[in-house]
Amino acid sequence: MPDPGSSFLGLNAALWQSLWLTLRLAALTTLLLGLCGLPLAHWLNRTRSRLGPLLETLVALPIVLPPTVIGFYLLVAFSPQHPPGSWWRDATGSPLAFSFTGLVIASVIYSLPFAVQPFQAALRAVPRELLDAGAACGASPFRVFTRLQIPLAGRGIAAGLTLGFAHTLGEFGVVLMIGGSVPGVTKVASIALYDEVQALSYPQAHAFAAVLLVLSFALLLVVTLLQRRRQP
Repeated sequence: MPDPGSSFLGLNAALWQSLWLTLRLAALTTLLLGLCGLPLAHWLNRTRSRLGPLLETLVALPIVLPPTVIGFYLLVAFSPQHPPGSWWRDATGSPLAFSFTGLVIASVIYSLPFAVQPFQAALRAVPRELLDAGAACGASPFRVFTRLQIPLAGRGIAAGLTLGFAHTLGEFGVVLMIGGSVPGVTKVASIALYDEVQALSYPQAHAFAAVLLVLSFALLLVVTLLQRRRQP
């Protein structure tokens, strides 16, 4: 991270701080998406439960629901007056809303479908015959999933993780509702850019928007290349 007292690429220290915070948020969110999204995608692919379609629809809801709606209900849930916000306040002594932890939880929920759906497609693309062969050799279902299916679906899983990371970089409505604009704590890049525009600081806004544009383009290019390599 650049020295707080310096300026680099035309951006002041506060903007670099918000970008660094956003990258931390995206990295942690992506890690959690992998840890919870892969088992969830595997279960959704294989379940015969009547709850499967309901849960799959619930996971996909952030794709069509306005971010401010999600942010509002999460803000209510994270408040000290309601669980789990009240549980968190009792356990830690600090509020869940307007905290970095609250941003991480909200980001995982909001970005979940952007990772889970590519995960599902990648796992389904693995030939069933290979999985049956692994099971016939005596491997447990868990071992077949972790040692065979996940490696064979690696490119699609990597695409889902990259898309989840990129989606977190562009969050605005949800993080604004949950985190506000606390410098160094919840003021992520999208909010910092909005504040620069509101302050009519267009040179800073132009430079910062260009950095975010290049970063987003690079991430989406990675996703495109990974998906093209999966094609026969």
